[in-house]
Amino acid sequence: QVQLVESGGGLVQAGGSLRLSCAASGRTFSAYVMGWFRQAPGKEREFVAAIRWSGGNAAYADSVKGRFTISIDNAKKTVYLQMNSLKPEDTAVYYCAQRSSIAVVTTPGLYDYWGQGTQVTVSS
Repeated sequence: QVQLVESGGGLVQAGGSLRLSCAASGRTFSAYVMGWFRQAPGKEREFVAAIRWSGGNAAYADSVKGRFTISIDNAKKTVYLQMNSLKPEDTAVYYCAQRSSIAVVTTPGLYDYWGQGTQVTVSS
């Protein structure tokens, strides 16, 4: 079993920055994949970024490329999402998830474990 706990969300003005954290406990493995997703009201959950526990194969949604950075601290079993140049359209609940497979994918249904989510609100 894997437990994931997100933190770091909040209210920020457009152009500002936030760093989200996702602390993992339980069965993690260097070949597995960690992802960040987000869901805005009335919209489907969408892919934001993903990376292997080894730190390789980072992938990003086009909408966040160049603004968001995903990273991993293996010693702390924590995944981070640094979000810069935030826009009002980034407002959503952000979730981290783990996929028990080596392939980095963007489909939410292919991830096995999910955190409870953290709210990010960007004001204009």
